[in-house]
Order: sequence, then C-alpha cells, then structure tokens
Amino acid sequence: MITEQQKDEQLWKIAKARVAFRWSLASYLIVNAMLIGIWFFTTGVDSYFWPVWTMMGWGVGIAFQYFHAFHGNQINSVEHEYQKLKNNQFK
Repeated sequence: MITEQQKDEQLWKIAKARVAFRWSLASYLIVNAMLIGIWFFTTGVDSYFWPVWTMMGWGVGIAFQYFHAFHGNQINSVEHEYQKLKNNQFK
C-alpha cells in the first residue's frame, strides 16, 4: 500500500506537470499567433499557409504533455489497478 507521504509526493508531481502543461499551452498559442501574424502580413491570405507545420509539430508535443499531465498518472498507477481488481472481485 502507498503511504500518505508517497501520495502527497505523487500529487505534487501531478500538480507540477499540470502547471507546466498550462505554461506550454500558453507559449504554443502566443508563438503560433505571432507566426500566423507574420504569415498574414508578409505574404497574405492567398499564399501557402506555412505556420501549419509549426502548429502540427508542436501540437503533437502539447498533446502528449496534456495526456501525461491529466491522464498519465492513472495508467501507470498500481494502486488504481489494484482497486479496480478488488472492486471487480466481489461482483
């Protein structure tokens, strides 16, 4: 079984990962908005939309970071899996 201190450390890691994700998302939105502005004001709407490559590449990284911060702790949690098995055993 996991002790209270281990649970607190785990919660601290989750909190840090979620805050880091929010900062990364803010950076992603700001930088890509600037790139879209550069594209728009230098080449116009009728030109090739090159910021899509940055948005897609960086977006994949943001998606993985989101998954890790908000869902990753449940996948690798032995305690969570134990509770699932224990609950299903008596049904």
